[in-house]
Amino acid sequence: MAAVMSAPQERVCNPVSSAELERRWSAIRAGMREAGLAALLVSGAQDWMNGNIRWFTGLPANNGYPRSVIFPAEGPMTLCEQGPFGGEAKPDIRETASRGIGKKVFTPSFPGAVQYTGHYDAEVLAREIAAAGFRSVGLVCAAGMYHGIAGGVQERARGVRFEDASNLVDLVKCVKSPEELEMIRRTAAMQDEVMRKVREHIRPGMKDFEVAAFAQYVGQLNGSEQGIFLCSSAPPGMPAQFRPRAQQGRAIQQGDSFTLLVENNGPGGMFAELSRTFVLGKATQELTDALAQILEAQRNTLARLKPGARCKDLIDAHNAFMRSRGLPEEKRLYCHGQGYDMVERPLVREDEPMPVLQGMNIVVHPGMMTERLFMTNTDNYIIGPDGPGECIHKTPKAIIEVV
Repeated sequence: MAAVMSAPQERVCNPVSSAELERRWSAIRAGMREAGLAALLVSGAQDWMNGNIRWFTGLPANNGYPRSVIFPAEGPMTLCEQGPFGGEAKPDIRETASRGIGKKVFTPSFPGAVQYTGHYDAEVLAREIAAAGFRSVGLVCAAGMYHGIAGGVQERARGVRFEDASNLVDLVKCVKSPEELEMIRRTAAMQDEVMRKVREHIRPGMKDFEVAAFAQYVGQLNGSEQGIFLCSSAPPGMPAQFRPRAQQGRAIQQGDSFTLLVENNGPGGMFAELSRTFVLGKATQELTDALAQILEAQRNTLARLKPGARCKDLIDAHNAFMRSRGLPEEKRLYCHGQGYDMVERPLVREDEPMPVLQGMNIVVHPGMMTERLFMTNTDNYIIGPDGPGECIHKTPKAIIEVV
């Protein structure tokens, strides 16, 4: 009796569609032809600020392990990742994890920890570039690659012209397709659910990290894969600012304020972010007044977030608003794009040449901190033809009082 062939079991969580990947590849290849590039080199090693590798392949890099692809102007990609010395594989084209990839090559490198392995990936990638006969290669965000890969490939690939192709990719990647926008809206809905569940869960006596761990748990059950959860608590008259996991050891007391930032990705891997201030009791007038100022600052920026707006003009207008209210100017980053990266172009500040464009996912989170308080409000908006539409987060823009 003949064996029955069955389709492989799906292992990728919430995969992007093949049609969406084809859309991306087609748009990039058109730009490559115009720029005279035979291939691109894309590499990443973590999943919060290295979304290019996921954008091209549908899967992220993570845990510091490098994952690199050679993306040709024609034909399938070559993927290099953690594995045995000299390892090669022809992936099963039926596997969602291997779409667009014609060849996998491996090397056991640990460049973030073991110096002498830093060039292993570069040797393999340079060999594949030479074997394919590519004479012009674009580097996609080389600053985000391990130095041993970005520098090592250029050193070893003799006779190949390398140039920066980051902007070519950014201009396509930052304007979201309908499928990507739906993924982003699902992320926002997941984060709203996280905030709702945290409101039910938080209570005096919990450590800050216990609340953050619960938030991460709820997010993962609702389709999230990666992200960060910054928070802290403080008594009245002290700032409850964002703090990382290693500084979340304080026990929350009745009457405290507690600030939580949920900055994780949702089903499919797109990032958004949501922050709110909680008070275990009744909010002070001081906190209430601070939130009113921050929401006014947020509305001031939203009124200007129209297609074609220059980021320098936006930050200048924001800082003029802050000065007019006696508040400190913004020296960090209070408004930016998001996608497969937590922080993606455009960056709303003086050094960003990219304008605001229709179809971008923009987060707006003005903030203020004094000796007595920390206040911010974080929400995402999709840029439409006339500017941002309604906030895609549905959590009320208010201090959450837990009484």
